[in-house]
Amino acid sequence: MTTMATSLPQFPWLSLLIGLPLAGALLCLLQRRSAIECRWLALVTTLTTLMIALWLFVTHGDGQAGWLLREDAAWIPRFGIRYTLGLDGISLLLVLLTAFLHTVAVLIAWPEQRRVPLFMALLLILESGLMGVFLAVDLVLFYLFWEAMLLPMVFLIGIWGEEGRRRAAVRFFLYTLAGSLAMLIAMIALYLLHAAQSGAPSFALADLAQTRLTLTQEYLLFGGFMLAFAIKAPLVPFHTWQPDALSESPAAGSVDLTGLLLKTGLYGMIRFAFPLFPNATRNCLPFLAALALLGLFHAAWSAYRQEDVKRILAYSSISHLGLVVLGLAAWNATAWQGSILLMVTHGIVTGALFAVVAMLRARTGTRDLAELGGLWGAAPALSAFFLLFALASLGLPGLANFTGEILVLLGTFHTQPLWALLALPGLVFAAAYLLRLVQGALWGPAPANRGAIADLTVREWLVLVPLALLTVWIGLYPAPFLAPLAGPVQAALGGLP
Repeated sequence: MTTMATSLPQFPWLSLLIGLPLAGALLCLLQRRSAIECRWLALVTTLTTLMIALWLFVTHGDGQAGWLLREDAAWIPRFGIRYTLGLDGISLLLVLLTAFLHTVAVLIAWPEQRRVPLFMALLLILESGLMGVFLAVDLVLFYLFWEAMLLPMVFLIGIWGEEGRRRAAVRFFLYTLAGSLAMLIAMIALYLLHAAQSGAPSFALADLAQTRLTLTQEYLLFGGFMLAFAIKAPLVPFHTWQPDALSESPAAGSVDLTGLLLKTGLYGMIRFAFPLFPNATRNCLPFLAALALLGLFHAAWSAYRQEDVKRILAYSSISHLGLVVLGLAAWNATAWQGSILLMVTHGIVTGALFAVVAMLRARTGTRDLAELGGLWGAAPALSAFFLLFALASLGLPGLANFTGEILVLLGTFHTQPLWALLALPGLVFAAAYLLRLVQGALWGPAPANRGAIADLTVREWLVLVPLALLTVWIGLYPAPFLAPLAGPVQAALGGLP
């Protein structure tokens, strides 16, 4: 039986967000369709999913606390496992981001010629898994979706990636599997403790949050969950899989990985680790902030030293997400809203940069910064988009990342002034490596043996224009994207301002 907390008709919208991409994937795999049919099927599926997500955003993005939509049904009653999905303001933004970036990913992958039905099916299965991660409220259901999104990404890297794809895919798989096993052990232990205390076995988040734990038990179980989330986020020093995975992924895989999969670790902290283990969370916030600051500076310095443009952007992602974690550690409503908004804008801006790099690679055959000079005169439209997204990434006022970054710093300064002051030089480092990237690629010396470079095609305009419009819109008018966060963030922080 499905229950919903709105006046909408009794229709399983959340299940549709998960099931529609999965149905599209099955059609690609089972009907032996041609490559062009699978491309159009994937595009129609992702566009339909995006329309549903947009409609939910327009009709439910008012910032109220609690579940905006909820679906609940018995699944495996003997073990207290239920099919429970929930949508609040936080998951609403991430669901919308997932639907949008997967539409972009399909358009980016349009020229792919190898095993197109399988490629598009994997993209759609990945979308379904991500939707499930952002919507699941039962821990078993969450864990199944958490694992379901792993395999499509491994295959995308391992089959369609660059020269080092197999090594990158294996490292990605082993790292994330190790974290997943730690979370599974902690989840089962928490379930058994709750069942022993209540006599009613349950994997529901609300039920497990009521479990009485000693501080030692909290630390151990919190560590199991946080290991999985820190690896996926990725937090330094658990980040070493990420540069290889991002740099070796196909273009669409890079957009999904940096824009969405990295956010699942951060979302897991907010939705599961923090509310399940509040005492351990409060005591570990300084340690979490230290890891965030370490990642902010280490990744920024590493990005500055890279020559491969994809690796620059990979380390840039680690640095930006360090700022997100710092805002969460500040335990302040303003900082949390900034962190969640920065998760969204980072997905848009960095996903756009990876898309631009893929377009440059297709034209020049290289990702080496030293061989990408002179692009401004050769392909002005493509270069202009590159410049826009790079400036947004470094936090230029009026563009997307700035709003989230300033809210994180303001909120952090309110509760932990020293943390905010320590983070400020990290933003300067971001400007250094991004300006080096822009200067070298757009205005550096062009290779003597490079021929003419074509500017944007119609398909590439369709990819970049929506990303650019969102980058400017959120930078100038972020209110519609902050509004859904007010109630859920206050509730998560126990009403703190």
